[in-house]
Amino acid sequence: MKKVLVLGAGRSASTLIQYLMKEAEKENWQISVGDVDLELAAKKIGKNPRGKAIVFDVNNADLREKFVKESDLVISLLPVHLHSIVARDCVHFKTHMVTASYISTDMAALDAVAKKEGLVLLNELGVDPGIDHMSAMKKIDEIKNKGGKLLSFKSYCGALISPEFNNIWGYKFTWAPKNVILAGQGTAKYIKDGMVHFIPYNRLFLQTEKIDIPGFGKFEAYSNRDSLNYIEPYGLQEVPNLLRGTLRVPVIAKPGTHS
Repeated sequence: MKKVLVLGAGRSASTLIQYLMKEAEKENWQISVGDVDLELAAKKIGKNPRGKAIVFDVNNADLREKFVKESDLVISLLPVHLHSIVARDCVHFKTHMVTASYISTDMAALDAVAKKEGLVLLNELGVDPGIDHMSAMKKIDEIKNKGGKLLSFKSYCGALISPEFNNIWGYKFTWAPKNVILAGQGTAKYIKDGMVHFIPYNRLFLQTEKIDIPGFGKFEAYSNRDSLNYIEPYGLQEVPNLLRGTLRVPVIAKPGTHS
């Protein structure tokens, strides 16, 4: 029996826990869900005998190490700045680990030792980042395999669940709104006509472009963080136009406000 430890039972973890519980019997998994709120973890598991709710405090080193050591795989859905704390234990106890978050500097520093130990230490496994990487590489590889040359690469993602919206960003949230605010606090970078362009944080949500998606309508797109980070992993060193952006429902300006 494989033991899977899920850290975090918040809103973003709900669908994952439901999936694991559904497949646990067939795959012979034992699922432990750890959260500071034991009642919340227990609620997410339900009455499934393959699930176990545990109190987990990432700052409690003894308990953290105990749970990691006992597991075959750790899935961390904790806040991004806490992943590396768990990851160091995973490397020490030779436990595989995955997260849905962007690769931080601390996580990247563990890459070499994880590979040396034959461990899976995999990040960016969500919708964005995650599925966008897979779809991007599928298209890039298809073009290169046909002898084509990429002149422009633009990738967009957004939480486009409903045409109605009630916030200044113009889309519904399926994750912590705090992360959108954090993403908007830095300078965005992208490449246009071979030149690197910068958008300061105070203009990020104002400097947009219009995107028309057949069958779905018109959207606004703004630059998402540092697009230059994807030059190397995507193999786009010679592409003169490169941008990763976020889609939102077009914002209708009200009198006395900015769009």
